[in-house]
Amino acid sequence: MTLSREVAVIGIGQTKFGEIWHKSFREIGIEAGLRAIQDAGIESSKVDSIYIGNMSAGLFLDQEHVASMIAEEVGLTKDSVPATRVEAADASGGLAFRQAILDISSGMSDIVVVGGAEKMSDVTSQIATYFTAAGADQSWESLFGATIPSLYALMARKHMHDFGTTREQLGLVSVKNHRNGSLNPDAQFQKEITLEQVLKAGPVSTPLGVFDCAPISDGAAAIVLAELDLARELCTNPIKVSGTGQGSDSLSIANRTELTGLKATRAASKRAYEMAGINPSEISVAEVHDSCTIGEIMAIEDLGFFEKGDGGPATERGDTSLEGIISINTSGGLKARGHPLGATGIAQINEIVLQLRGMAGKRQVKDPLYGLAQNVGGTGGTVIVHILEAI
Repeated sequence: MTLSREVAVIGIGQTKFGEIWHKSFREIGIEAGLRAIQDAGIESSKVDSIYIGNMSAGLFLDQEHVASMIAEEVGLTKDSVPATRVEAADASGGLAFRQAILDISSGMSDIVVVGGAEKMSDVTSQIATYFTAAGADQSWESLFGATIPSLYALMARKHMHDFGTTREQLGLVSVKNHRNGSLNPDAQFQKEITLEQVLKAGPVSTPLGVFDCAPISDGAAAIVLAELDLARELCTNPIKVSGTGQGSDSLSIANRTELTGLKATRAASKRAYEMAGINPSEISVAEVHDSCTIGEIMAIEDLGFFEKGDGGPATERGDTSLEGIISINTSGGLKARGHPLGATGIAQINEIVLQLRGMAGKRQVKDPLYGLAQNVGGTGGTVIVHILEAI
């Protein structure tokens, strides 16, 4: 598969992630969108369409039809600019980005704004955990008390059994990502932690503890995309979208053929690599979906960066650090940057764009050419992979 028209990122914007008590869902969405438009250096009247990634405004805020709401707030209803909400659990942002790419590639639009937003702290943590479990199978998992962390814990136990992955290696994912998050001014947690703190933290679902699981977060992120030739006219440093891929699997993990990896990740990444015409060894930096620490270990294996079973040892060796073979989750990942469900996939792309622009500050990777983002819905029912290229 190839794109009929090539696409590039020309603008990015993001709020700080965390517990944003003083701003509404509308306000954070507008803030991120306006920052992206300003970064692109265009007027809002140039926008042909909008895509909004959002998982659960209906659950958290009793507000559906959020695409129309955001379009109104940014002044684009005057010209009836098409606005579409996209939902794929916590892969909603990544899927919204993919839909925008396909929109431009088809010739229907030349400039598209993609946003992702979630306001999760307006309810208690218990209710937020319950709502988040809507990304799993309600009939066969959530109804019986399963949460997203408990399902990932099953995967972790199986991975430990089959490959010898250790509790310490899981913990080192969190240590690394908090170290990276300490260098990210937009991250929810900007403080380093030790392995001892991870191992002594309260349990969530064995073997996962508090520091193994992403927090409840508020936040929004946005991107402006344009057809590549137009992008070159509008922007001095456009970042090309070289590959995009999507994969699916059964919603319930009981119906899957394996528990130690995500089949949908392998399918999505294969399609993205083939479109980009590259192999995994050419990726310098990647943002992967570490809603639980085992998620990062499985991702770096499924994406082809390391052999199956070597994800834990690779983390322990430092191969995924800022100075490693491939830098993983330089933003701090979902664990430290934060995980406002619908915004996560967009924030991942934003980090890759910063890295490829050479504008990531103290967490900058040396001379990256290709970057990858992997966004997972729930426990792997949907996976989106994008490959971006500095041109």
